[in-house]
Amino acid sequence: MATDGVLIVGGGLAGLCCAVRLQQAGVPFQLFESADAVGGRIRTDMVDGFRLDRGFQVFLDSYPEARELLDYEALRLKPFLPGALVRYGGRFHTLADPWRRPGKAIGSVFSPIGTFSDKLRIASFRSSTLRGSLDDQFAAPETTSLESLQQHGFSASIIERFFRPFLGGIFLDPELRTSSRMLRFVFRMFSTGNATLPADGMEAIPRQLAAKLPATSIRLRNRVAKVEPRAITLASGERIEGRQTVLAVEGSAVRELLADAAATPEERATVAEAGQSVTCIYFSASSAPVAEPVLILNGDGEGPVNNVCFPTVVTPTYGPAGKTLVSVTVLGTAADPQRLLADVRRQLEQWFGSEAAAWSILRVYTIPFALPRQFPPALSTPRRAVRLASGLIVCGDHRDNASINGAMVSGRRAAEAFLEGPR
Repeated sequence: MATDGVLIVGGGLAGLCCAVRLQQAGVPFQLFESADAVGGRIRTDMVDGFRLDRGFQVFLDSYPEARELLDYEALRLKPFLPGALVRYGGRFHTLADPWRRPGKAIGSVFSPIGTFSDKLRIASFRSSTLRGSLDDQFAAPETTSLESLQQHGFSASIIERFFRPFLGGIFLDPELRTSSRMLRFVFRMFSTGNATLPADGMEAIPRQLAAKLPATSIRLRNRVAKVEPRAITLASGERIEGRQTVLAVEGSAVRELLADAAATPEERATVAEAGQSVTCIYFSASSAPVAEPVLILNGDGEGPVNNVCFPTVVTPTYGPAGKTLVSVTVLGTAADPQRLLADVRRQLEQWFGSEAAAWSILRVYTIPFALPRQFPPALSTPRRAVRLASGLIVCGDHRDNASINGAMVSGRRAAEAFLEGPR
């Protein structure tokens, strides 16, 4: 079979954004997705009337690429409160954003989550991440996030009690080895916008992108087994020829497909394969022990729980009337899931009292690859080439940075690489 369009392999954010840009340019395409719906790692399941995102995620409304492509009003974004509630020393302590929650600022200053000097350093660090363009931030010297925080003078107490669980939950990296360039990007995004949840779940984001495309251009449940610069072969054996092949899948899948293509070992080596893992446990509760839409962090560093939130407090559309959704994030995956669950329950009862014992499990998501690993020097080149010498075009958050914005930018760059023609 032959087509005059571009062949896009993968229906995650990168593949969808590539398709949207091609659509804008009037270029025909076919998008092939092995799953039963688009979204890639951003999917939402309905379970007993609850919306369960496959792994706890938030959408930062300050993402510049998303602002260009998405209709925020249609997504009905509901914000978390800026800041966090930190569990430390047997109590919960509020650490508020003084720029957007000035009424809580005094309490934050005198909390045991870091020193008074730490709070001043947060203001200084925030200011530094807001200077210049995003490209300027990604051009800053690269080290690990932990080393960057230490170099900026933050005390061990605020690093351990706040930054490690907060950033660890974002990067899925409890050791904070993720590139400091990613740290600066994330800090800027949180400083200029809100962490939100779409009313219909995180999957509403890829669904909105897909709605911009002709339904006939998306082929679901079609796994691609082999790629060539201008052709693909499906698992069914069907071979389809086109004007260009774009690989918009995870790094490990890219390397696997490139192994059978004309790519060189050097090209395959440029694709990040390692990823960060996470376990997300959802419970149903009769009520929320915390009334505010806030992220709760483990500042003690003890026990498996990294962070907790109640999505139905953020937006009631995440659950049925009269019920509360509890989201618990554990970094990594466990060799003994039953023991992990018992340890999590024990910790939740310590935090929230005996009522937590009555919470019923909705689902456990064990996600071996949730984000590409971006330890230095991963972002020494912030935007890796999307066009390979083999003639293939590759995109995904592994080509830019491990974020929703990075995936979207990468998809656009892939489409523009095709539109520019061979070099």
